[in-house]
Amino acid sequence: MRASFQLGRIAGIAIGVHYTWLIAFFLIAWTLAQELFPSWYEGWSRAAYWGTGLLAALLLFASVLLHELAHSLVARSRGLPVRGITLFIFGGVSSLGSEARRAWDEFLIAVVGPLVSLGLAGLFALGWLAVSGQESPLTAIVGYLALVNAMLAVFNLVPGFPLDGGRVLRSILWGVLGSLSRATQVAASVGQAVALVLMGWGILELFSGNQLSGIWVALIGWFLYSAADASRRDALLQRLFRDVPVRKVMDEHPGAIGPEETVEELVRHHFLERGLRALPVQQDDRLVGIVTLSDVKPVPPERWATTRVAEIMTRPPLHAVAPEAPVAEALNLMAVHDVNQLLVVRQERLVGFLRRADIIRYLQVLAELGLEEAVRRGVSDRGPRGTP
Repeated sequence: MRASFQLGRIAGIAIGVHYTWLIAFFLIAWTLAQELFPSWYEGWSRAAYWGTGLLAALLLFASVLLHELAHSLVARSRGLPVRGITLFIFGGVSSLGSEARRAWDEFLIAVVGPLVSLGLAGLFALGWLAVSGQESPLTAIVGYLALVNAMLAVFNLVPGFPLDGGRVLRSILWGVLGSLSRATQVAASVGQAVALVLMGWGILELFSGNQLSGIWVALIGWFLYSAADASRRDALLQRLFRDVPVRKVMDEHPGAIGPEETVEELVRHHFLERGLRALPVQQDDRLVGIVTLSDVKPVPPERWATTRVAEIMTRPPLHAVAPEAPVAEALNLMAVHDVNQLLVVRQERLVGFLRRADIIRYLQVLAELGLEEAVRRGVSDRGPRGTP
């Protein structure tokens, strides 16, 4: 997830914080300090309410981090690469390098998060019972954390993909249907229905006078709807492209630029004149790197004429795919590495370039020929073949 900063690593897993987390943190702390804790315990000082609210909000996100860490550790134990964990405005997300290989693995990875939240709720509830006779900040914090972790566990078990409950549903459907793609599409549709209910609930809360909670619930519903829709479209793309080789979609003549050429030549002759956003870098017919529009952006225009491509390009190891690999595999690689293009290599020799734009053009051809809708309906379950 972009626009985030790194906190460090836990068990070798990178922990990041998206900037929107700061909004959620202070919003929750404000709600606790100004509304919830004063309604529970009267007579505290303003500093006590705010100190307790800030600490409780921080421990809430620590609980969310443990929830996500459980997902990541189980995923790693099942052989999946883990890219990291990011905390953001709606909680946290574990970024995995690939989908689970088996339905059972998917089930275990999904269910462990809510189980950890339930376990935390139980521990904090025991702590609250031990100190419940005191009207202290400690009592307020453990009571709040017991309640909110229980709510997180229950909410995450709602079968709305991509919530944990939706992933549990997908794992069950995967086992029954025998197809991850179809299971994802069904689970995503259920997720969108759940999201619409949440948005409707949020709107009702808004008109009932509960503006803050109404807006929050509606935003969560909107986020879930968008995420479910993206998952549904990804599943369709996987189905469309699972039997289409990269060589049918790639640019066979992408051209190249030498490492000694200037950024000005790169921008003028390739990015502007040809409308490219990325280009292989070759020296004596040997692939030495790749340069993208993102690499150029940090260079001030007045330095383009004196900056060589070699100074800004990305050097090996590079993200590459074989020409016979399915486009679905290439899409996964793009998503995992957060790139918009892949080099197509056979026996260490560059044979083409695959960009997202190439895939989009191929989809446009499918749509014009009516093949995309045929695949969507399952008429051509093996995917389109031979399409130019």
